[in-house]
Amino acid sequence: MKHTDTQHFCAPGASVRETLVEVNDKVTLKVYDFKPAEDKGRPTVVFVPGWISLMTGWGEVLRELTRDFPVKYIETRDKLSSQLKKGARLGAEDIGHDVVTLVKKWTLEEGRYIVLGSSLGATAILDAAAHFSPAPKAMILVAPNGEFRMPKFWQWVIAGFWPPLYFILRPPLKWYLKHFRMQVDADRAQYDKYCMALDTADPIKLKAAAKAIWHYSVWDKLPHVSMPALLFTASTDKLHEPQNTARMLKLLPRAEHLDMVTNGATHSAAMVEALRSYLDKLP
Repeated sequence: MKHTDTQHFCAPGASVRETLVEVNDKVTLKVYDFKPAEDKGRPTVVFVPGWISLMTGWGEVLRELTRDFPVKYIETRDKLSSQLKKGARLGAEDIGHDVVTLVKKWTLEEGRYIVLGSSLGATAILDAAAHFSPAPKAMILVAPNGEFRMPKFWQWVIAGFWPPLYFILRPPLKWYLKHFRMQVDADRAQYDKYCMALDTADPIKLKAAAKAIWHYSVWDKLPHVSMPALLFTASTDKLHEPQNTARMLKLLPRAEHLDMVTNGATHSAAMVEALRSYLDKLP
């Protein structure tokens, strides 16, 4: 994505700079650094998108955020842009460790930033929550997963498929999502976003990431998360299993919840407005 393209995701007067950041000797990530036109004293948003998520899916959110928030948008190690050396893993805990490392590199001040993640990005934040130093003001979690259910059939298919033949796997995977994991009639835009993401995904990283998360869960770490958290969910989004939200709210000591009904709403300016209201209530 060229700089001229990313400008499309800025509020009027805001700017964006693209950089490559070496996280460790095996991982280099692309980061987009957004600056609002005017410093309004808002905390920096460290943005961790979901698995194979594209920035285009967050366009409305970024344009609203960059009206008054500085934003550091991280293209995580599962994305096409990441530069990985042999031995780099793609689990939720690895992505979370990257975010912790970047926060230290950027020397962000305690309570002067928030971590905002979606889906796998939100899970990675929860996994790493005890390790953020300095600590963020809050976690904003959009459709967080406590675990990643994958039927045995798909585990066998993914474990056995050869990445160069990914183009053969894409159509049945889209069919499975459409008929078994999404309510397309309620939120067609979500399905279209996932199809676009699957079309542009790196099949080698996709396979490695899927294998890394299908036995993963974050439940045992949640009672130890002490920072405030706001969970955005969409009750029509069956892919992210909103029934797990009740369990998360019981386990997270300082969590609040807002059901936005559709995935589209969680990716909208209305979500950012709710985020602002939540932050303004925090001490």
